[in-house]
Amino acid sequence: MLNQPSLQGVEMAAKRLKGLARVTPLEFNKRLSKIISASIFLKREDLQQVRSFKIRGAYNKISSLNKEEITSGIVCASAGNHAQGFAFCCQKLEIKGEVYMPATTPQQKVSQVRMFGADFVDIILVGDTYDSCQKVALEAAKSANKIFIHPFDDSEVIEGQGTIALEMLEQNPKGFDYVLVPIGGGGLVSGMLTVFKEFSPNTKIIGIEPEGAPSMKVALEKGKRISLEEMDYFVDGAAVRQVGKLSFEICKIHLDEVLVIPEGKICQAILDVYNKDGIIAEPAGALAIAALDQMSDQLKEKSVGVLVCGGNNDIFRMPEIKERALLYAELKHYFLIDFPQRSGALKQFVTQILGPNNDITHFEFSKKHFQNSASAVVGIELKEAGDLSILVKRMKKYNFKFDYLNNKKSLFQFLI
Repeated sequence: MLNQPSLQGVEMAAKRLKGLARVTPLEFNKRLSKIISASIFLKREDLQQVRSFKIRGAYNKISSLNKEEITSGIVCASAGNHAQGFAFCCQKLEIKGEVYMPATTPQQKVSQVRMFGADFVDIILVGDTYDSCQKVALEAAKSANKIFIHPFDDSEVIEGQGTIALEMLEQNPKGFDYVLVPIGGGGLVSGMLTVFKEFSPNTKIIGIEPEGAPSMKVALEKGKRISLEEMDYFVDGAAVRQVGKLSFEICKIHLDEVLVIPEGKICQAILDVYNKDGIIAEPAGALAIAALDQMSDQLKEKSVGVLVCGGNNDIFRMPEIKERALLYAELKHYFLIDFPQRSGALKQFVTQILGPNNDITHFEFSKKHFQNSASAVVGIELKEAGDLSILVKRMKKYNFKFDYLNNKKSLFQFLI
């Protein structure tokens, strides 16, 4: 029998976290409220010390250990926010810990974990993926008799995350009609459900997953936990191959709905909240915001809580984020175009094919003197999505042979 999280456990976690985890703001967002015609409140977990909610569950679990367990040592596996929360707690509680991270983890994330953990954390880089890294970490913890601090499939971790719900209800005593919660492994949404089903049972809790990693949606549809065979890792904070045992049991009973959101739409939400609200959201942090317009009919005139669960967004990812947003909006298109090997062919393409608001943003071409034509990879940005059909008609009219690449995954992955 699984040790189920409880409301009493969440309340105990709130006491443990007092003075350590920040009581993050619940902000009324005027812009989003106007767009959706609802009262939209953002719960800003991106403003935690480690810029994500993960500190809550990690600290609650670690601080609940007895002296013998602490003396043995603790271990975690993570490529991101859980590792940072874990490291922060190790330093704060002066407990020695080991963080296993995939060897492919960006140096920026490794440096953050090292900064938060200081001398209390050893970092072990192993494996090419999180799954292989976690396997090594679990084996190492077992062989050394150390405690493995799971990122989501643990009752104390879930209870720590549930303290967010307690804060939201205190900050908005009128309550919420809907609360939108990102789902990765399911620990966060399970903590929210543990509180809301007791204190506000009429509030509808909606789980939000990235389209490329819908592990909870698929599990609920099939009636059992499954391991996704293929995943898009872009929304790294929510890209989990298999949801937790505890969270699946909780969600199949209490979760009202699961929505999946395309990665490109999430990217547009990241850009919007940065440019218009001054919020730096990581992909998982913008996940619930990206779901708002998809639910607009349901949310009209309602009070809606939206979790901004993290803000650890690497600035070097912004070009990719912009690219994905443009592709989703059908404003960026790639072609493999055959250019005749004659003088003036490129000039003809620019003057007769491109419209006044079209822009070439990518061009790769290598002239072949022994051929009549040579192919170029051309990326074109449009002002209006409808301009694509006009562009294609012109290429056909002037006999420019082309292959459209946006829907060719095997070729397209090399371009973004």
